Amino acid sequence: MNLKEKAKTLKLDIPALCIAMKRSDTPITAKILAGMTVGYALSPIDLIPDFIPVLGLLDDLIILPLLIMLTVKMIPQEILDECRISAMDLWTNGRPKKWRYAIPVVIFWFLLIGWIVSRFLC
Repeated sequence: MNLKEKAKTLKLDIPALCIAMKRSDTPITAKILAGMTVGYALSPIDLIPDFIPVLGLLDDLIILPLLIMLTVKMIPQEILDECRISAMDLWTNGRPKKWRYAIPVVIFWFLLIGWIVSRFLC
């Protein structure tokens, strides 16, 4: 598998992990790690800020793919295959209609920023 195919698979794995988190037959440790991975992937704040030369791209090129690969290994193959098929169907008619799943991530970051501001600036 070349680099372009791996990147396409990783791009498909993020929505597949979202779907796997909602399934009752996914192991709880895989659900927790999938939640952390998806949260990190959707987060506007990176572990290493992008404006730092070379190191800023590290999370996009190394950390996130490693998190995805680790999470994928924890989910049973048959569950993951079903989730990948569902994830492919998710994008067939344009963007997904379930944008409301982003709301908890946005709320989390607003709460975190509010806590940091109140803790350190007041």
